[in-house]
Amino acid sequence: MSTHYPALIIVVPLLTAVIVAAVGWINKKYCFPLSVASLAASLLSSIGLLFEVMKTNGEVVYRFAGWEAPMGIVYNIDYLNSLVLIVVTAVALINLIFSKGSIENDFPDKEGVFYALYILFTTGLVGMVATGDAFNLYVLLEIASLTGYALLGIGNERSPLSTLNYLFIGTIGATFYLLGVGYIYIATGTLNMAEIALIIPKLPNVGIIKFAFVICMVGLFVKMALFPMHGWLPNAYSNAPSSSIGLIAPLTTKVTVYIMVRAGITIFTPEFTFEKMHLDKWIVWLSVIGIVMGSCFALAQKNYKKMLTYIVVAEVGYMVGGFWLGNKLGITGSILHIVNDAAMTLCVFMAAGIFSYKIGDHISDFKGLFKKMPFTMTAFAVGGLSIIGVPPTCGFFSKWYLVSGGIEAVKATGSIGALAFIVALLFSSLVNAVLFFRIFEVAHFEPFSEGHGHEGHSAVEINEAPLGMLIPFFIVAFSLIFLGIFSGDIVSNIINQFIPVLPAGI
Repeated sequence: MSTHYPALIIVVPLLTAVIVAAVGWINKKYCFPLSVASLAASLLSSIGLLFEVMKTNGEVVYRFAGWEAPMGIVYNIDYLNSLVLIVVTAVALINLIFSKGSIENDFPDKEGVFYALYILFTTGLVGMVATGDAFNLYVLLEIASLTGYALLGIGNERSPLSTLNYLFIGTIGATFYLLGVGYIYIATGTLNMAEIALIIPKLPNVGIIKFAFVICMVGLFVKMALFPMHGWLPNAYSNAPSSSIGLIAPLTTKVTVYIMVRAGITIFTPEFTFEKMHLDKWIVWLSVIGIVMGSCFALAQKNYKKMLTYIVVAEVGYMVGGFWLGNKLGITGSILHIVNDAAMTLCVFMAAGIFSYKIGDHISDFKGLFKKMPFTMTAFAVGGLSIIGVPPTCGFFSKWYLVSGGIEAVKATGSIGALAFIVALLFSSLVNAVLFFRIFEVAHFEPFSEGHGHEGHSAVEINEAPLGMLIPFFIVAFSLIFLGIFSGDIVSNIINQFIPVLPAGI
């Protein structure tokens, strides 16, 4: 069975989505266990695939139906995408278990449809990460996008309009990517990523490839909400139901950043991306602006979920800027932050789900929460500290490598953009400290006691979240510390298993 892990990762949830949609019409109580089982199978296959990659010390090649490239679709699984596959499937599974009560409460007559959409969205992301075919990636991108629109559009009364805006902008981004793939096919005659990487250095005229590269990257920047192409994200995310946003917010931008890394390294080759295009300085500056503006917009929010959406925009700037520094430390930090930020974003959006379920989304509603919900707030505090970048949480270590990459770029080239990137990272961390400590202050100290403190000593009734939400929430909060402690192992494998494909000068 281990030889078919790449197929099982995507085929099991794809078939289960169809079954769950049908079962929902017959007996909806089976929808949840079927959904959990399919995502658990996909997660276990992802873990098994990572061990296979580590065993071979290279990559696992899987040919669907035995067809060779370019006629067939081939999955080339290395350390990078096997790691991201675990992240995608783990986030999807944990959030599904966490959201069971919310789904039953929000969609009492549509559970089967919701679970089917949820699994199909995950399937699309898994396929995007695993595929070695540039056009197949577009098909899976559309599967994830269409199901994502549906999952976002079933929120509050404002969600259909904000999702429609996302649909228009997202379609433009996907069209740019598809056009780029078309020009790549015209120039190379193949859609297989590995073959494209071999052909591009041999092309006498790379003008068409440069054009394809630019429009592909523009499409990806739109899909990942890199500032100023972020306009669709804040409203779409903040108006969505908690069960949907707990899946979409941690994964959509991170998977798109992964595709950018994969395209820059595997499709267009590192030499072409960093040495021939000469876009790195401009994109680093764009990332700096995104980090600063995302942080400033977050600082202006009074709604907790809206605040988190702008933090997501800033975090996209972290990862894009780290990659486009063009050195090994920066790229390592960008890849590590894909993993860490997915876990951190899941943690704080799970807190948003609990807050929405119990009290509301406005920060002013959080008064006295450390006394009313001590366990929830403890896990939330871990998530907040990780986003700030406090050791030993994982957020500190990815920021450390990103800053180290910036320092190396400054030393090597004297780049003002790299220096600005370092300053932007530090500025964003300080803003995040203000954001979360503002919440800690409200939740711990307010309401302020009156009557010389006598009222402050009155008993407070504990009103915690249900155990079915708390257990997954604590698992995710603990994972932030776990990932921080074992960041060295992840980084060493990134450097030993993936970074060697980069040229010596990078």
